[in-house]
Amino acid sequence: MDRSFSDRHIGTSDADRDAMLKAVGFPSLEALMDACMPELIRSEGPLGLPRAVSEAAAQAELKAVAARNRPMRSMIGLGYYGTHMPAVIRRNVLENPSWYTAYTPYQAEISQGRLEALLNFQTMVGDLTALPVAGASLLDEASAAAEAMLLARRAAPRGSGAVFAVDVRVLPQTLAVLRTRAEPVGIELAVADFATGASALPEGAFGVLLQYPGADGEVLDLAGVVKAAHEAGARVAVAADLLALALLVPPGEFGADLAVGSAQRLGMPVGFGGPHAGYMAVADDLKRQLPGRLVGVSRDADGAPALRLALQAREQHIRRERATSNICTAQVLPAVIAASYAVWHGPEGLRGIAEEVAGRASRLAASLRAAGVPVVHGAFFDTVVAEVPGRADAVVASAAARGVNVRLVDAGRVAVACDETTTEAELRVVCEAFGVDLVGAAPVAVPEGLRRSSAFLSHPVFSSHHSETAMMRYLKRLADVDYGLDRGMIPLGSCTMKLNAASEMEPVSWPEFAEVHPLAPAEQTAGWRLLVEQLEGWLAAVCGYAAVSVQPNAGSQGELAGLLAIRAWQADRGEGGRDVCLIPASAHGTNAASAVLAGMRVVVVACDGAGNVDLGDLDAKVAEHAADLAALMVTYPSTHGVFEPGIVEVCGKVHDAGGQVYVDGANLNALLGWAKPGHFGADVSHLNLHKTFCIPHGGGGPGVGPVAVAEHLAAYLPSDPMAEVPGRVGPVSQARWGSAGILPIPWMYLRMMGPDGVAAATASAVLAANYVAARLRGVFPVLYTGEHGLVAHECVLDLRELAKRTGVTVEDVAKRLIDYGFHAPTMSFPVAGTLMVEPTESEDLAELDRFCEAMIAIRAEIDAVEAGAVAVEDSALRSAPHTAAAVTVDAWDRAYSRSEAAWPVGTSVSKYWPPVGRVDNAWGDRNLACTCPPIEAYGGA
Repeated sequence: MDRSFSDRHIGTSDADRDAMLKAVGFPSLEALMDACMPELIRSEGPLGLPRAVSEAAAQAELKAVAARNRPMRSMIGLGYYGTHMPAVIRRNVLENPSWYTAYTPYQAEISQGRLEALLNFQTMVGDLTALPVAGASLLDEASAAAEAMLLARRAAPRGSGAVFAVDVRVLPQTLAVLRTRAEPVGIELAVADFATGASALPEGAFGVLLQYPGADGEVLDLAGVVKAAHEAGARVAVAADLLALALLVPPGEFGADLAVGSAQRLGMPVGFGGPHAGYMAVADDLKRQLPGRLVGVSRDADGAPALRLALQAREQHIRRERATSNICTAQVLPAVIAASYAVWHGPEGLRGIAEEVAGRASRLAASLRAAGVPVVHGAFFDTVVAEVPGRADAVVASAAARGVNVRLVDAGRVAVACDETTTEAELRVVCEAFGVDLVGAAPVAVPEGLRRSSAFLSHPVFSSHHSETAMMRYLKRLADVDYGLDRGMIPLGSCTMKLNAASEMEPVSWPEFAEVHPLAPAEQTAGWRLLVEQLEGWLAAVCGYAAVSVQPNAGSQGELAGLLAIRAWQADRGEGGRDVCLIPASAHGTNAASAVLAGMRVVVVACDGAGNVDLGDLDAKVAEHAADLAALMVTYPSTHGVFEPGIVEVCGKVHDAGGQVYVDGANLNALLGWAKPGHFGADVSHLNLHKTFCIPHGGGGPGVGPVAVAEHLAAYLPSDPMAEVPGRVGPVSQARWGSAGILPIPWMYLRMMGPDGVAAATASAVLAANYVAARLRGVFPVLYTGEHGLVAHECVLDLRELAKRTGVTVEDVAKRLIDYGFHAPTMSFPVAGTLMVEPTESEDLAELDRFCEAMIAIRAEIDAVEAGAVAVEDSALRSAPHTAAAVTVDAWDRAYSRSEAAWPVGTSVSKYWPPVGRVDNAWGDRNLACTCPPIEAYGGA
């Protein structure tokens, strides 16, 4: 008989758990959970999940759900297009655990492969937009536009107005998200028609957003508008189609300050709305204000080129309430796919695809005109709008009856969008729907004055891998220099790097899910809507809430959505003056940043010596702000890795003062199946599906951060961005169900785990953390513990005193762990000078022991420094990590042996060799370079 899925998901066997329980000092998992989890928060009764089924049965059930969809050929456009993901990329990136199980590249030395792929993405975006600095992806086009709005305001001269002007041609979902994001921070949106030129610029505008081509398909010469905006002191952002920029004059060449958009049509399926890599590129004077991640070129300890995340001091986890963005993650895997698409096709291939798309649209337009059907615009790229007075509905219905979706603009107009996948047969079907004949080829409808003449993708990486052999080997080389879960344990505290099972991942590629347009008619999307309904219901049940929205496409956006719900509910009650958000000092940086973006003032609450919320300070802050207290944001278990015994009391104090309680779901994997936030006092939470519910991190994204709320807040969940009448709270993502394309993963996880499996996973994660803490407590002090000296799902190892005595830093330990074959734990969070370890339930006992033995061996190396046997500057710790090149030089004059450098005790047989030595971050920030360097810079590295 086959083992249950939960037995395969949980890495430890019954015998392993018995041994670990003995080491921790408890007879059973139940006894351990009773001892470490406060009785007051424990939930009674069923979890609300169906009984677990096998992997095969779950996939068969999901296949039946998928079969309810009708994935017709969609020519709807409006930001979503058909595209061909090259098989070599699908097989070697999307379906490759080396790529999808990797973590955010904070440890640069073991992330060079995905950093290079992201640098390719930045270079591609910068080249296509003709702007010098591009980021390593944002969440979607609409939120990228919102970030551009905020950046333009930051860059505006002191005393500028609070108006952000938006062209009428901006995508409707982008405008909807802009409305959500503008109001809480005091920005006034002014929609104007910039086809009339500079006269449309409203008084007091600090910035302008233009769409290129417009949502209606029209391509306008925007140079005059940009010039007039600059003369009025306003910054200009252009939402541009990357594929169109292979043919059109790019934004940077007509003076735009910023460009934003989506890389979806460069290889990513529409996936019912996401995930897709948003992008932002900026002028040089704005580069240090760019939100999100930025890959830069630096050098390692030996002077060789090395990549790393640049300008980290900009990010929300450092700036907290002074942050200008709450972006914590990125769409790394979709960005890697888009960059790989550009590498595969190269400049000529990309230009050729764009010419074909534009040619098909022009041919359709010529066919309509030849039959006397007016085409609204003379200049367009891929979208044709036809005037059919009184019969638009009939045309749309006729096309649908023939298997093609086109877009109803209004009663008299129909829009048709061509893309890379449009065929001759589909053009004929559309023509038949209009009652016209398809004509032969027609000139591309891009005026000569708007034609691009400049080169792009000129770096050799975009012209070197056009055979499948070369591309396969290039992607393999990048994967080989990276470290993912396929290599070993990633014990990152607060980040939950656990198994992403293949059976969970496979449905993502099913065409019944992947090829459904998010704006397809409801009768074609019954399967998707059933999946979302079931998943939202399960998530609400396991967390003790009344309702869930899966729209937020990152945890940070779930935070924002939850705070906006609280804000709107209080305003409806006549308490709109409540604007103070209490946040413990230990909280993740996104909490404070999200509160500011929701229009709230952050007041920090102290933590006591045990890492808990200081109840005395909480009382003082609640009393001081009783009249204006909006919310408390608290993570549970705490960011310090303990179950705070007073959480119910904390919630009560805030409620008594009229505030709401937001429990951050970042650590829900320590509660699931045992306690429900909605039952112990929380009003709202966000849930990290990329942590607790097994969506893979993909090198830092995609993620999903659903927002879960109590009954009184259910009406304040994010609304549909395409709704004619917006909800009480607008959308936070551009698609109604956010990154729907990856929702089959948590659906499969919950369906295969069932209530018993979920509870077992939580208890096993808590056991693993306490086992590591028990083994290492005498080696490195465990900084925070709860009752009975226990931790929750992670433990904080304190190296501060050792560092004072020896000079060995947490960075030295983190880099030395690479030599032992491990990704480092989380460094200096939530306390500087510490390492936070989260082993997860997915690791087996052998891997847990190997990690503990590596940490014990490193402590012995530190002891040698303390004893004076070796100076810290001469130690293996300070020189780590060691590359193969470093340990194979002819002359070896270090104070330790080659074997100590490269093969320390417990090193895995499948030795991981970092491709670069320790990266010099400061040098890279001083010499900022964020595009692919000249090929000769790589030398023999």
